[in-house]
Amino acid sequence: MKLTILGCSGSLAAPGNPGSSYVVSTAGNPDVVMDFGPGALAAMQRDFDPSAAHIVFSHLHADHCSDVASLLVWRRYHPTAPAAGRNLMYGPSYAPEHFGRMGSDGPDDINDISDTFEFHPWISGTPVELEGVIITPFPVVHPAAESHALRVEDKATGKVITYTGDSGFTPSLFDASLNADLLFCESAWGPTSEGQPEGMHLSGQDAGRIAREARVKTLVLVHIQPWSDKEAARAAAQAEFDGEVIVGEAGAVFEV
Repeated sequence: MKLTILGCSGSLAAPGNPGSSYVVSTAGNPDVVMDFGPGALAAMQRDFDPSAAHIVFSHLHADHCSDVASLLVWRRYHPTAPAAGRNLMYGPSYAPEHFGRMGSDGPDDINDISDTFEFHPWISGTPVELEGVIITPFPVVHPAAESHALRVEDKATGKVITYTGDSGFTPSLFDASLNADLLFCESAWGPTSEGQPEGMHLSGQDAGRIAREARVKTLVLVHIQPWSDKEAARAAAQAEFDGEVIVGEAGAVFEV
C-alpha cells in the first residue's frame, strides 16, 4: 500500500502545498483519495487519473473538500478522459447536497452528483470495503458535523495507515491509530495545544502522545498552517514519541 500526499497544508493552501488531500494506492485497484482540498486537482493531474479514483472524506470543511466542484467538471467534461462510470464516494451524510450546492448554477439549485459518484454515508465504527482496502471511520471532535478519523487497512497485507482528519484530543484517536504502520496526524496548533480552543485541533505534542500510546510505527505530522513552525511541532512530537517523526510535504510518498 502506498500513500501519496497531494497536499497537507492546514486550514488553507500554501505555495507549493495544496490543502489536505492524500491518495492511497494498492496494486491492481483504483486509487482511493482521502479529502480533496484547494489545489488538490492540479496536484492529482501530475501522477493520477482524476476520472478513475474513489474518494472519501474525513469531514467537509473547505480546506478538505473545496476542489470537488472542479473534480466534477473534469470527470464530466474532459474531452479525452472523462469518467467512464461512477466511482464510490464515502463521507458525511450531507455530502451530496454540500457538493451539489458547490457545483450549482444558482442559489436555489443543487447539482446532482450521482452521475459520476455513487455516494454512501459513513456509519461510525463500521468498516467499508473498497477495492484493495478496508476503511473504518472513527468519530472525532471537531466543529464540522460528522467528522471522522479514517483507519485504512490493506486487504492483501494487513498493513494500516491512519489519517486523523481534523480533531481535538479525544480517546477515539487512540482506537483509530492502534498499531498503525503510519499515522498521519494533524498538528494545526504547532508545538502545543496550551491556550488554544478545545475540541478543534491537535498539536505536535498531542500527536506524539497518540503515536506513543497507540504503538504507532511512524508518525507523519500534517495540517500545519503556512505560518506555523513545523520544526517546533516536530520537536514537540519527538519529546513524546521515540519512533520516527516526519513532517509531511506535498509530493511525499510513503509505502508500507
